[in-house]
Amino acid sequence: MTDSHDSGIGPADIDALAAGRHADPFAVLGPHRKGDGICIRAFLPGAVTVEAVSDTGGVLALQPLRDGVFEGCADAGFLPTRTGYRLRIQWPGSFQETEDPYAFGLILGEEDLALIAQGAHEAVDDCLGGHCAEIEGVPGVRFAVWAPNARRVSVVGNFNAWDGRRHPMRLRYAAGVWELFVPRLTHGEAYKYELIGADGRLLPQKADPYARQAELAPASASVVADPEPFGWTDQAWMAGRAARHAPDAPISVYEVHVGSWLRRDDGGNWNWQELADRLIPYAREMGFTHLELMPIMEHPFGGSWGYQPLGLFAPTARYGSPRDFAAFVDRCHGAGLGVILDWVPAHFPSDVYGLARFDGTALYEYEDPREGFHQDWNTYIYNLGRNEVRNFVRASGLAWLRRYHVDGLRVDAVASMLYRDYSRREGEWIPNYYGGRENLEAISFLRELNEQVRRHVPDAMMIAEESTAWPGVTTPVGEGGLGFHYKWNMGWMHDTLRYMHDDPLFRHYHHHDMTFGMVYAYSEKFMLPLSHDEVVHGKGSLIGKMPGDRWQRFANLRAYFGFMWSHPGKKLLFMGGEIAQEREWNHDAQLDWDALADPLHAGMQRLVRDLNHAYAAVSALHRLDADSAGFRWIVGDDDRNSVFAYLRSDGDRHVLAVCNMTPVPRHEYLLGVPRGGRWREIVNTDAADYGGSGMGNGGGVEARHEASHGLPHALALTLPPLATLLLEPQE
Repeated sequence: MTDSHDSGIGPADIDALAAGRHADPFAVLGPHRKGDGICIRAFLPGAVTVEAVSDTGGVLALQPLRDGVFEGCADAGFLPTRTGYRLRIQWPGSFQETEDPYAFGLILGEEDLALIAQGAHEAVDDCLGGHCAEIEGVPGVRFAVWAPNARRVSVVGNFNAWDGRRHPMRLRYAAGVWELFVPRLTHGEAYKYELIGADGRLLPQKADPYARQAELAPASASVVADPEPFGWTDQAWMAGRAARHAPDAPISVYEVHVGSWLRRDDGGNWNWQELADRLIPYAREMGFTHLELMPIMEHPFGGSWGYQPLGLFAPTARYGSPRDFAAFVDRCHGAGLGVILDWVPAHFPSDVYGLARFDGTALYEYEDPREGFHQDWNTYIYNLGRNEVRNFVRASGLAWLRRYHVDGLRVDAVASMLYRDYSRREGEWIPNYYGGRENLEAISFLRELNEQVRRHVPDAMMIAEESTAWPGVTTPVGEGGLGFHYKWNMGWMHDTLRYMHDDPLFRHYHHHDMTFGMVYAYSEKFMLPLSHDEVVHGKGSLIGKMPGDRWQRFANLRAYFGFMWSHPGKKLLFMGGEIAQEREWNHDAQLDWDALADPLHAGMQRLVRDLNHAYAAVSALHRLDADSAGFRWIVGDDDRNSVFAYLRSDGDRHVLAVCNMTPVPRHEYLLGVPRGGRWREIVNTDAADYGGSGMGNGGGVEARHEASHGLPHALALTLPPLATLLLEPQE
């Protein structure tokens, strides 16, 4: 048996234990050598009697000293090993028998501690947090938390009446990590950490930053997650995923707020299984290739839509357990549908049980509010210049990709990370080391993150919500870029929505709003987003942005969707847009599905479905999305008529897209094309099935043998009012 030398327990030790302020409980609790014998001590305030029962069958009565401290001494033969005994405790009204937490040795290895301190541990979430484990044949839960400036850290829960004096942890000085193994605990146990800060103040009890499960809000404790691995059945999907995410693949994303897509009759949330029964077949029938879920990481305030998360490793309990979420992803993959998660590495909320001043100091955030406080959202900014914080945030992103087979992360608020003066006036921010506005720590973090993703999950997508002209967002890190796979094209979205909002009478003054996107279309690998951000905070709905009478508003939106689906770039549409929901999105209510009884709303839904299917089926619409050879303007300067025409090609196939953005039909509108023969209409957004007037070209038109627009053939088309036509050569 190996055990520590006993220096005895004095009045000061007992006072410190009773007050919950002993800095090194392992120095006085558990088994200790005393001369030629062994002495066992336990701190069990409220216990009536305590006995130590040896694995060899011996029983040692522990005598009460005072204030809940019990001690018993025996000869060394009483214990075959340091952990070879159990505590038999008689509480008022109950009985307990368990191994002694203070009999167990170190939990984390020296290499783990060194990597944690360096911020280089690639499995740090397996080390820190609360995990079911078996140590020396004893089942239980091992806890570990980073809190280098705390004077004392305890784990608390129902198992110790939330009494922070009962299970103080051991400090591993090399990394500032506190650890403890609590025997006989199991998954499902709720817990928090209780800390005494560097200044001696007792802090509010904290949730575990690395917890993989949490209680249902507004409860805020962490929960020990079930360690049983999920039985994945998506091997075929995972094997073919790289091709589905490539720049030449059709990617059409349906952005969803899980809690308000559809609700129960009583207004409650569906769980993951019930959502899978409804959402998956709907998205597949609509032709979307991926779901993008607004943040489902645990968050205290539902009104933040998940964008103020505190549980960066835990699926929110609002919709079920972590296993339920894994099953949802598995079912998506089985149906041929990918899953992207919104993920927030920029900032975190100030709730006292969370990361804010976690050990009484600015640990996860910057100390100076000019660096550490986000004025727009009243949140704290991660101090990505600190090794342990970088490791923490990076590990979260990788955990969703690896543990839950998630297909990609859409990284929120990248612009706010890149610039130190983001949304700040002069004097409200601190320049970087070189005096500039760039956040060098965040830039380095994003590059490290994307490099790790490419190394560990090479077929997953990293998508940046970056609203500025920062260069090289989707350029590989090795070539000086940030290393994302795709970037939301916010400029395209703002310009084109501004144009569509104009009365058609005045659109010719703003013709460039629709064409300017092609000036920079190949500077990044883009995704075209019509996201939730465009239908909240008083912005109304997509259909509400369209001008004119009711028919014209629907025609405008149909034409705009036709333009978007034929424009270079992957597609993203927020839920409700496909049914032309009239009201602004409300996270407390489901979508207005009853609107589909109206032919105009149902027609919009059919159009989006058909656009998605055409986009996937016709290679010319996606194969050269990131290559300028895939696009050619036919007519880009007809501002007088507000007509746009362009050719999408992949070398073998061609699609002619023509947009008439006025309510005036155009007849015999001549456009050059590369091939003769008949060109058929793939999509006509003015079709009667979509709620349009039914004007068009009878399903197709023969090309003339005359050159036009630098091409050898020409089509004389009827352009319906406020409509987009997509035509391809008929084989």
